[in-house]
Amino acid sequence: MTLLPFYVDDLIKTALKEDINYIDSTTDLLIDEGDFSNAYFVAKADGVLCGMEVACRVFSLLDPKVELNILVKDGERVTKGQKLLTTNGKTRAMLKAERTALNLIQHMSGIATYTRKCVDAVAGTKASIADTRKTLPGLRPIQKYAVTVGGGRNHRYNLTDAAMLKDNHIDAYGSITGAVNALRQKAGHMLQIEVETRNLKEVQEALDCGVNVIMLDNMSTDEMKKACELVNGKAKTEASGNVTLDNIRAVAETGVDIISLGALTHSVTAFDISMKWGN
Repeated sequence: MTLLPFYVDDLIKTALKEDINYIDSTTDLLIDEGDFSNAYFVAKADGVLCGMEVACRVFSLLDPKVELNILVKDGERVTKGQKLLTTNGKTRAMLKAERTALNLIQHMSGIATYTRKCVDAVAGTKASIADTRKTLPGLRPIQKYAVTVGGGRNHRYNLTDAAMLKDNHIDAYGSITGAVNALRQKAGHMLQIEVETRNLKEVQEALDCGVNVIMLDNMSTDEMKKACELVNGKAKTEASGNVTLDNIRAVAETGVDIISLGALTHSVTAFDISMKWGN
C-alpha cells in the first residue's frame, strides 16, 4: 500500500490549521524570522518505524528549503536512543512543525510496531494478520498503511470493497442462506461475500452457500479448529474477536487463514519519539 501525496498534504494542512490557527504566540513573538537551527528525531523505545516521509512533509510544507536527512526508513526496526532524522532549516518553521510531525510518526510507528509483534507471534503458521475498519475518521489511509509496514495485511478498505454479512445483517434479514441468495441476485460477479458466523451450525450453512470467506467470531480455539476442519479449504477462514498477543499464537494454530484485529488501529499505544535541538 502507498500513500497518495494529496491525501498526506490535506491531512497535514488540516492538522496545522487546527494547531496554529493564525499565529504561534510563542514562536512568532520569540524567534527572529531569519533564524536557522538544526534538530533531530530520536527513538525512545524499541520498535518499527513508520511515517517518516509523512513527518518530513510537515517540515517541508512549512519551510520548502528545509534540509532533511532520513536515517531510518519505514519498516526498519529501531532501538532506544537511535537517531532517526536530522533537520536543518528555519527555526520558526521547525518549532511549528514539531508537534504535528511527531503526532503522525508516533501514531503510525505504534501501529507498525504492534502489527509486527502480532506477525512475529504467528510465524510458522499459515495465518496472516489483518486490520479492520475500526480506524479514526480521516486517518484510515495512514493507519492501514502502517499495518502493511508492520507486516500485516489490509482487510476491506471500506463498505464498498466486499459484501460482509455481520450478525446484525443476518438477524435483520432472517438467515444466512436468504441473505447470501439475495445478495447474489443484485451483486456483480466481482463482489466477494464474507459471512460472520457464531457457531458450527452457522459455519456449515455459510459453507453450503459457497461464500468466499467465513468469519469465526468470538469462538474458542477448540471451536475454531473444528470449524477449519469442517471448511477444509473450501473457503477462507477468518478469526476475529478477543484476539490478543497472549492468545494469538493459539488462534493461529487452529488452522485459520486470517486473524483480524481492531486493536491494530483503534487502541494502539503511540511509539515514543522525541525531537531534540542542535543549536
